[in-house]
Amino acid sequence: MALHPQVAAVLKATEELNLPDLNTQTPEAARAAAKERTAAAPRELDHVASIRDTVIPGPAGELPVRIYTPSDGTDHPLIVWFHGGGWVIGDLETEDPACRVISNSTDAVIVSIDYRLSPDVRFPEPVEDCYAGLVWAHKNAGELGADGSRIAVAGTSAGGNLSAAVALMARDRSGPGISHQVLFCPVIDHDFSTASYSANADGYMLSRDSMVWFWDHYIGPNGEGSHAYASPIRASDLSGLPATTIIAAEYDPLVDEAEAYAGALKAAGNDVTYTCYDGMIHGFNGAVGIYDDSRVALSEATARLKATFSR
Repeated sequence: MALHPQVAAVLKATEELNLPDLNTQTPEAARAAAKERTAAAPRELDHVASIRDTVIPGPAGELPVRIYTPSDGTDHPLIVWFHGGGWVIGDLETEDPACRVISNSTDAVIVSIDYRLSPDVRFPEPVEDCYAGLVWAHKNAGELGADGSRIAVAGTSAGGNLSAAVALMARDRSGPGISHQVLFCPVIDHDFSTASYSANADGYMLSRDSMVWFWDHYIGPNGEGSHAYASPIRASDLSGLPATTIIAAEYDPLVDEAEAYAGALKAAGNDVTYTCYDGMIHGFNGAVGIYDDSRVALSEATARLKATFSR
């Protein structure tokens, strides 16, 4: 299918800005530029009853978190959210619009984790931060007004990767029971040889070169890109994982690995739904107010989450 007109308009406007390629920048410059783009984007911010920023204990010090509470009560489901940004950029603002939508539509408390970024720290430290966030949220569910037996993890891109890794870790470590994982446009494998990496290598916001840059910063020169907690599809055993919703985009270098992971999870006996949105690009789900399909994708995720939480 051709690019959606809304996507084509954004890509054209972005091209006219003549921004430097991400992979030519330092991590510090890329983070600053990302913050500026986030602040300038015409995003829709749904009202949530309570949003507060605080800190929680992490493996190497305090971790900033943002807690979304949609309404009064003490029996909300609980979602632990990990933002995207290739493990190198991004913060609590990155997916704030999506968190607001999901919190309201599922009536769930969301704890969004501001994990440490690479290359300041490298794999596995960011994913250990995320796992610590899950453990903290589960332990403190009552104080959050949430039900610790109904927990999901979710995130976009690198956040989807971290969600998948945390689900594996929770299973392997007999940690908190996760009911559902929602993976939006996830990074699933340290492999740049797929057909979608070639077909969508450039021109669709996220490029192949940028993904190489992200991975290089995340795992470092001697990193373990094949480790299951870095590349979840390489886990020797994918059984016994939570119900899974994977949402992908047609014009995304990562679409093939997202589809492959859905197939691998299904083959291992898990409950999986996979949807690829025609005409969309990487991370479209977070562009609330920019792409109409953003809310469609978030609604799909909401329906799956609510079905799981109601069991």
